[in-house]
Amino acid sequence: MAERVMLTGATGFLGSAIARALVAAGHEVRALTRAGTPREVLEGVPVQFIPGDLTDPASIAEAVRGCDAVIHCAADYRIFVPDPARMLAVNLAGTEAVMRAALAAGCRRVVHVSSVATLKPRADGTPATEADAATPEAAIGPYKRSKTLAERAVERLVADSGLPAVIVNPSTPIGPRDRRPTPTGRIILEAARGRMPAYVDTGLNLVHVEDVAAGCVVALTRGAVGERHILGGQDVPLGELLGHVAGLFGRRAPVRLPRAPLWPAALVAEGWARLSGREPMLTLDGLRMAGQHMYFASGKAAQVLGHQARPWQEGVAEAIAWFRDHGRLA
Repeated sequence: MAERVMLTGATGFLGSAIARALVAAGHEVRALTRAGTPREVLEGVPVQFIPGDLTDPASIAEAVRGCDAVIHCAADYRIFVPDPARMLAVNLAGTEAVMRAALAAGCRRVVHVSSVATLKPRADGTPATEADAATPEAAIGPYKRSKTLAERAVERLVADSGLPAVIVNPSTPIGPRDRRPTPTGRIILEAARGRMPAYVDTGLNLVHVEDVAAGCVVALTRGAVGERHILGGQDVPLGELLGHVAGLFGRRAPVRLPRAPLWPAALVAEGWARLSGREPMLTLDGLRMAGQHMYFASGKAAQVLGHQARPWQEGVAEAIAWFRDHGRLA
């Protein structure tokens, strides 16, 4: 059944894929969008843009008014931020504002796009599941902490106020239209440019962005209210990802480095980032996270949402093709 859906984050990487999936499913899409935000990733997609901001509850309420459902995808997704308070305002307070607006508007269903950042990777390297919830205190860095706090806020509103919210937890989306790019998209881009000669051993769960988007749309009608559903793909060691990209360009695979000597370099990189305003490739939190293999299981989403993930190599190929088509490989 076609519905009017309010979508946050529609001009972002995952959000633009969700907007396309909603339109393909016959839904009317209303997108909360900040003034001046580039919209080229949605060129030709019939979306109604509503001016607003996650830090402005009144604009959120206006965007939600008259909608049947909400998909909240917007988030500040960076590993390094000079001002964690700003990230918290967007990821936590903004999420609470969206959820309360959906409650007030009587929306039938809310899909909260959380993240596997709210889950705790297992020490033995086996894939974590929805049961492996992290605590905000144990989360590494402002991003993971803010997303964990936001997820807990949604759970409280479900329990205390009857918020009809389903939580989905994407792992690491990759694919086309990663405009900014995301931290993982940046790794793929720099590797494609030949600027990743070395790496620190870790592991990621890679999933095509369009497979995540499909799961978010299905969650509008299926899924357990108040529960998590991991939308993941395949577990891939970082060295394998980088070696694959290097091979596509006929280059030598990068070498593995120990973490210990890199701590001073990360400290210097963050200091330079604060002065230059440019996001660093090497960060202290990134090194802390590299001590874990961030592997996840998507069995619940497969059973409940019918989630399926294509091979991760397809997402890499489409990401590189998009970067090339938009002049980003020069």
